[in-house]
Order: sequence, then structure tokens, then C-alpha cells
Amino acid sequence: MRIGIAGMAIESSTFSPHRAGADDFDVWRGDALLQRYDFLGKEWAEGVEWVPLVHARSLPGGAVVGEFYDELSAEIMERIGTAGHLDGLFFDIHGAMSVVGREDAEGDLATRVRAALGDDVMISTSMDLHGNVSRELGGAVDLITCYRMAPHEDAMESRERTARNLVERLKSGLGKPKKAWIQVPVLLPGEKTSTRIEPAASIYQRVGEIADEPGVLDAAVWVGYAWADEPRCKAAVVVMGDDEALITTRATELATAYWDARADFEFVAPTGTLHECVDAGLKSTARPFLISDSGDNPTAGGAGDVSWTLRELLMVEDLISGKATAIHASITDPDAVKACVAAGVGNPISVAAGGKVDSGPAGPVEVTGTVFSITEDPVGGTVAVIQIGGLHAILTSRRKPYHHLADFTLLGLDPATTDLVIVKIGYLEPELYNLAADWLLALTPGGVDQDLLRLGHHGVVRPLFPFDPDMPTPDLTPELI
Repeated sequence: MRIGIAGMAIESSTFSPHRAGADDFDVWRGDALLQRYDFLGKEWAEGVEWVPLVHARSLPGGAVVGEFYDELSAEIMERIGTAGHLDGLFFDIHGAMSVVGREDAEGDLATRVRAALGDDVMISTSMDLHGNVSRELGGAVDLITCYRMAPHEDAMESRERTARNLVERLKSGLGKPKKAWIQVPVLLPGEKTSTRIEPAASIYQRVGEIADEPGVLDAAVWVGYAWADEPRCKAAVVVMGDDEALITTRATELATAYWDARADFEFVAPTGTLHECVDAGLKSTARPFLISDSGDNPTAGGAGDVSWTLRELLMVEDLISGKATAIHASITDPDAVKACVAAGVGNPISVAAGGKVDSGPAGPVEVTGTVFSITEDPVGGTVAVIQIGGLHAILTSRRKPYHHLADFTLLGLDPATTDLVIVKIGYLEPELYNLAADWLLALTPGGVDQDLLRLGHHGVVRPLFPFDPDMPTPDLTPELI
């Protein structure tokens, strides 16, 4: 049995001016691609020859430039054409990729992959639950599933389930399963749909229960991606199996549960303006106190260089005087980093930082302080920290999320002994969640603004909750595809 591996993955905010190109993607081929999936050597995969084609993955960002999408997708088709006989394809995508000037990038890519493979080759697709499942995508692939946890602690587990489902289906000789597919006209940010809290916790628990039923191959609920403005952007449900009546019933159940809970989804933490969150943090005795700078979260698609929050922090007297300590992570600005390198550690620096890609909220902000450290980071490139009183501002050469304690300690910073840690993130990833004595989610501006109503969606299909809160109950009858 020969199974190919290919895909292209990025989460793209169409409200961010950032454009993702070749420099933003890591591309794997050959043995390097196989090594990404440590489950390929497990017992269930015995007798399978895994054929690495090509896979590209980027940190979330803005829309992908057309030239790179065309180049990478053409390579996928070429490698399919030269791979020899394939029984299946493990199609590893995100589901929220946007391409400049086009709609439904994954639907387009899946349709082209299907044409290149022919109808007899079984395609199994792994996705992020913040992806979108259009009719085109759902119809072009044979098996499709997504993560069941947000934060995505089960990302690799979900990919393994995708590949294992494919192998087991091919070995069984049962052929392609049926898929009960339905889109639910609800579009919510991930920070309101964390599986740590209700109602998502119960909905996704039920997903797992349904997936384990006899007659069901797998089940999945997609939240959709709130920061792209395309018709496909909405929640979706797919239940797969051979018992058509059962999968239809279960898909209806999940879609109805999601629709009925639409107004019950709440932010994963208490929210406020940045100023409200900073004031609360300074008054609190909980240390460290974490604040999510959510509007420019690079792992949701923010440009990473919005400087609005840093500008506001530079006006907080307790921080600038050193009465309190804080870390801000981070702003992407390679030119500002170069200026810090030229100045040298321990020396004064004055530099205009950020606001050069996404200048909407603030534009470049003047930062005057002392170069605290210069570090080489495998993701962020050269990273500079500027100290301004009690505030440490992190500047990176490349867009980088700050999710792990080591991200900070590498720079000579200790978030555990810092009063306020302000991070461009939405819900806290596990290490930060465990670190925080308390935390708040600040509703800051940027390309992934949590306030969807002020972003200006016009390409989504209406009516759509929460844009149309009084919309009538939709028809949630699944389609068998």
C-alpha cells in the first residue's frame, strides 16, 4: 500500500495587511517530511509505504501571495504525477488559508489534487478546528476531520487519526465512506470557543462519543475562521460512516447543539480594554499577572508589528518609573532590531518600532531606553529587548509567537518574577496558562480584533450570527456527500 503526503497550511487574516510569501513558509520534502509525523512507524501503519511529496507550513499571517500559492500547488500536482501508483493521500492542511484575489483556497487546492489523483485514490484530510469546510472542499476529499481541543493540544493526535482512518479504510476494502456535511451560520472567534469551558467543552465531548459509535468512522465540528471575509467562513459539521441514517442523525444533532448554544459562547477569560486590564493587573496581588494583547495575535493571523499596545504601555507611569515590572511580547521590526544590534547591549537606544506593516492602529512608536539583550532565536531570528524603566519590550526580526517559558528565558527575562506579562495571544497556551496567577484578555486593535462587528465583514454570507443576532433558525439538514 502506497500513501502520499502533501499539503499547505496557514491561517490567513484578510483584515491584516501582511502578505505571506516564500519567506514565511517552511517547506518539507523527502525524509524531512516523513520525520514530521512520528506516528508513521506505529503498528497500525505496518505494510504502508509513505510517499513524501511536499508540505508547506507557515505561522498564521495575512493572505498568501498568488505567485507562491501557484508555485507550491503546481509542485504538489507535479509530484503526484511522478509518484507512481498511490492508494491514498494524507492531505495535511489548516483550512483557513486565504490567497490574494481568490476565494476558498483549500477548496481550490483539494479540487486540483483530486483531478491529479483521479477518482479511485482515497484522500484523507486533517484540519484545524478553526478551518472552514466549504461544499467544494468536503466534496473533493473522502475522509475529513479536525482537532477537538482549543488550545490545540491534540493537533498531532488528530493528524494521526486522519492517517490511521485512511489506512484502516483502505485495508478494510469497504471503499469510501459517506459524509454528512452541514454548515452552521455562526462565526465566532476562537477565544469564545475554547474547549476548556462551556459550551464548547460539552459539544466536543459529544463529538468524541459520536465518533466512537458503531457505524460512524469519525465526527468533527469546525468553529470556522472569524478573521477572513469569505462566503465559506462559518461553522461546519461532518460525520462520516457507512450507516447513512445514523451519520445524518448525528450530524443534525451536533449542528443543532452548536446553533442552540450560539449565544452562550463567552470569552475564555474576563475581558476589558487594555487600560482596564493594565490597571487591574497593577492593583492585583496575583503575580505574574498575564494580559492577552489579542488584536495582533500572530498565531491567529495578526501582522505582528502593531505597536498600539506598546505605545500605551509607554505612558503608564508605574512601568516607566520602575515601580512595577512588565514584559511586552512582541513587535516584529527587523530594522529596529538592527539598530539595537548596532547600539550594543547596555547602551542607550532610540528607535521607531512597529507599525510598518500594519500601521492602522498606531504607526511606528518611538522607543527610548537601553538595549537589554540581543539573542538569536530559531523562529524570531535576531531578537532585541529594550528596557524602559520597568518595562522590557521585545523586538523580533521575524514574526514569532511567545507561548513557552523558554521563549522568554532565552532573552534573559523571567516572566515568573515579573508583575505584568503582556503577550500577543488570545487564549493562553498551556505553559502560560499554568504560569499565570491571574489573567485578562485585552480587546486591542489589529488584524484579528476580537470585536468582529467593528472589522467590517462584507464577503460572508448573511444572515450570520453574531452579525444578525435576530436571524431565523436555519435549515440544518445535512447533505450526504
